[in-house]
Formats: sequence, C-alpha cells, structure tokens
Amino acid sequence: MPGPGGPRPLAADADRERLVALLREHYAVGLFGLDELDRRVGMVLGARYLDEAAAAVADLPRIAAPGTAAPPGAAAPRPARPRRGHGHAARPAAGWIPTEERFRDPTTRAVIRVWIDPADQSRHYVPEPDA
Repeated sequence: MPGPGGPRPLAADADRERLVALLREHYAVGLFGLDELDRRVGMVLGARYLDEAAAAVADLPRIAAPGTAAPPGAAAPRPARPRRGHGHAARPAAGWIPTEERFRDPTTRAVIRVWIDPADQSRHYVPEPDA
C-alpha cells in the first residue's frame, strides 16, 4: 500500500469481479438481504480506487467452508479478503464437483450454482439450466 500522499491503486475489473463474488457468497448464506447486496455491489462497481471497492467487504466475516465450524470460544474471524480462484463459467468443467450452494444473481436474476474444482479448491459460478 502506498504511503501518505503516494498513488492509490485503481480498481481493475478483475478486482471488482472478485469483490462482487465475495458479496454474493455472503448474500447466498444469508448474512444480509438483497437491498444490502445491491448497496454493496454498487459501492464496488462505482469505486475508482481499490481501497474504495474493498471497503464494501471490509466488515464482513469469513465464511466457513461447508462442513466446518469455528471452535467454541474462538476469536471473531478477520474480515475476508478477496480470494483468487473464483470464476464464472457457462457450464461446469470436467471434474468440478457441484455444491448445494445456490443464489440468484441480482443483475441477471439467473440462479447460479457454486462448483468446486478439487484440483485447487477454486470456486466457480455456473448458471443453472432453466427448469
């Protein structure tokens, strides 16, 4: 991070995509409603600088991996950082494993399913076929 008066890094499209994906995960597990998701996504998409975009997720807790729980008395987790390995795909790749996680994309209104690539544990978002 630059020192006082130094240049601030601009928010790139890839940064915005990672942050919006993180917000969608928090929405999908019920940590906030659609209005709050829309507000935070608006912050990310409207930010010029990376620190402005990151402010939309700075207060969010980490989401535990499925099937895990924090030990009793554990300290509150640190705010989540955008993670690498998230991606959107038109269809799942060979070897990806579907999860039970689904959410409605607030922009397209499509139902999205989360898939895991067991090779690197990356998460991928794939639209569900129309029912």
